[in-house]
Amino acid sequence: MSLGQKLAWDDSVLPFQLDASDIRGRVARLDGVLDGILQQHSYPPAVEALVAEMAVLTALIGQTIKLRWKLSLQVQSKGAVRMIATDYYGPTEDGEPARIRAYASYDADRLTDASPFEQIGEGYFAVMINQGEDMQPYQGITPIAGGSLSTCAEAYFAQSEQIPTRFELSFGISTEDAAPHWRAGGVMLQHMPKASPSVTEATGEGGLLSANDVAGGGDDGENWKRANILLDTVDELELIGPIITPDALLLRLFHEESPRVFDAQPVRFGCTCSEERVRQSLSIYSAKDIATMTTDEGRVTADCQFCGAHYDLDPASVGFEADA
Repeated sequence: MSLGQKLAWDDSVLPFQLDASDIRGRVARLDGVLDGILQQHSYPPAVEALVAEMAVLTALIGQTIKLRWKLSLQVQSKGAVRMIATDYYGPTEDGEPARIRAYASYDADRLTDASPFEQIGEGYFAVMINQGEDMQPYQGITPIAGGSLSTCAEAYFAQSEQIPTRFELSFGISTEDAAPHWRAGGVMLQHMPKASPSVTEATGEGGLLSANDVAGGGDDGENWKRANILLDTVDELELIGPIITPDALLLRLFHEESPRVFDAQPVRFGCTCSEERVRQSLSIYSAKDIATMTTDEGRVTADCQFCGAHYDLDPASVGFEADA
């Protein structure tokens, strides 16, 4: 396999279906997207790992939304890492890439040598979907639980959607074929919604539902268990790539489940900030309010937390009392 062939799968999400098991899923590989996200900040390694995990979750979940929709994942906590926020913007037209952005807020003096997930602490994991103008935004929240952000996402789908969902993720610094840089990859499995039964008992941490709680019994439950056992055999390096391609990985894992792949969705790092958006956000303030935001140099400034863009504005030109 040539380097070009290997890298062709970078920054993409491949949807698939296991026809023999009534299970759908996705395989994600992120490389340049993570560079675009992480190079904007000098995060400590533990924070980088959390942002990388959140980014690959966002790519896997976001690929399910329709064109022109926006998906946001957010972690809010009382721990050293106070917030992790990601956005996924679906392509506006067929064939265009989706865009992902992410950032984290943290207290550097509270970080410890514990695992990245232990830097979060008590809080919640939220999924928000903006379906566009004239559509009611959706928000679902589940408590932080388990030992990873992917476990939190599984709990969200079990609680809010009652869809059995499994994530298997890997992320780390790669030194293959390039200077050291972050790579991430993962597989998402979901039982088809029609197979999700009503649930009478929750066995997850803190009384939350787990994927197994909503998987049902009979053939549906057996199919779900078998797919999870097969996914348990995946190697971390297989998830990250780029040695084995996503389609080859699916055949290796699920060849007896009749895997069927669909068109891959490219993803790129992208931010929607602009001077116009900054001006719009300031348009609700009076001239008196704007004066309190003005620097000693007589300017109103704003920085984008996602991409690092810096905006420098004349205070007389912003707010609802701005000069015409």
